[in-house]
Amino acid sequence: TNKLVRCSRFGPNFGTVVRAFSADSSRKWFLHPSVKYLCLIGGSVVALAYAKHRQQPRVYALQLRKDDVVDKAIKLTARERRFIKFASVEFDGQIYMTPQDFLESVVEQEPRPRLKRKTLTPEEVQKLKDVTPQLKHGSSQLFRSLRDKGIISYTEYLFLLSVLTKPHSGFRIAFNMFDTDGNQRVDKDEFLVMEKIFSFAWKGKRGIESKEGEEGEEAEEHDDYVDDEQGLQRKHKVDTTLQIHFFGKKGNQDLQYDGFYNFMKNLQTEVLELEFCEFSKGCECISEVDFAKILLRYTYLDTDEYDNYLDRLLDREAKEKGVSFDEFRQFCQFLNNLDDFSIAMRMYTLADQPISKDEFGRAVKICTGSELNSHLIDTVFAIFDEDGDGLLSYKEFIAIMKDRLHRGFKSNLKSEGWEAFKHCLKQEMKQQS
Repeated sequence: TNKLVRCSRFGPNFGTVVRAFSADSSRKWFLHPSVKYLCLIGGSVVALAYAKHRQQPRVYALQLRKDDVVDKAIKLTARERRFIKFASVEFDGQIYMTPQDFLESVVEQEPRPRLKRKTLTPEEVQKLKDVTPQLKHGSSQLFRSLRDKGIISYTEYLFLLSVLTKPHSGFRIAFNMFDTDGNQRVDKDEFLVMEKIFSFAWKGKRGIESKEGEEGEEAEEHDDYVDDEQGLQRKHKVDTTLQIHFFGKKGNQDLQYDGFYNFMKNLQTEVLELEFCEFSKGCECISEVDFAKILLRYTYLDTDEYDNYLDRLLDREAKEKGVSFDEFRQFCQFLNNLDDFSIAMRMYTLADQPISKDEFGRAVKICTGSELNSHLIDTVFAIFDEDGDGLLSYKEFIAIMKDRLHRGFKSNLKSEGWEAFKHCLKQEMKQQS
């Protein structure tokens, strides 16, 4: 190197000399016989290694991971997905809803924006026990007054959803299901049987079986909780708000039917008040159009079909009288008896013929024991009577009302992501054409 540096001082032709020297040196090195043999041997080794690599089983870790995620997503039910979406707190690896989360999950399409779930400390969980009222102090404001000061497990979420669809005549049946010894009282252990039954059903659905013999400890662990990786159904290490409300802080109080009945009735009323107030804006009544929107909000109708129902109502309702909360609650109680109503209609019509207003009102009274306001019946017929002949095709009416009753859970779920975008685009193109 030093020689080359020194040579650079001796004239402008040095660059040409260096290039010639480099070219000559590289040519001689490449043509050397030993280099040819090394290249031949090296190429053979690489080819052999590649052939063996092709024969070995390949693991596409990323692809399997994606398939695994999709498979798990398919296994989640509509209720499971909704609980995961709205649950805002977590404790000891299990996710929970707050009372406010539950109310929002049954009346809202999407949860409140949040960065992540709040992780509760043991001290915070203990404070939740202190603010939970006893059953005798329950009211139709319970969940709204507690707001985020409580925790509800996924199993209890399913229980509360079932409460919302129960007719008052079914309250006794629900109570007797918990009362396993038939003493007209439900203690905490009897109530927790519900969670164990759900745990077994969960494991059966996911193919998780208890293992015996050498893996006895693992089997016992599976009996304690289900490792669903979502934290839906782990074994409780804390008393939930519902358990404390029913059985006290020490868990030694019994739940009697009167208290159970009032709780279920209050919960139904609270959810209905929440829905009604959303449209009433502080007034005592909602408009007939708002009443129709509440009935149709959980149905998955095309935009054109949805608009047709509202347009029919606007065309046929000459004067707006409004719907009070009592009328709205009465109609929703009728919806909780929808199965009985369907049976009564089959007996009336026999051949699935449309029904008149009188037949409709009579069937409602048979099912619920109370009469619907004539104005409410007129409004229902104005919405659902397609040709205006005063007769109602009760099959279509029942199908739509079942979506309303179950808040869309028993219908095909709305598509999400790309499918939802395509559906929305099609609807907009229809409206523009």
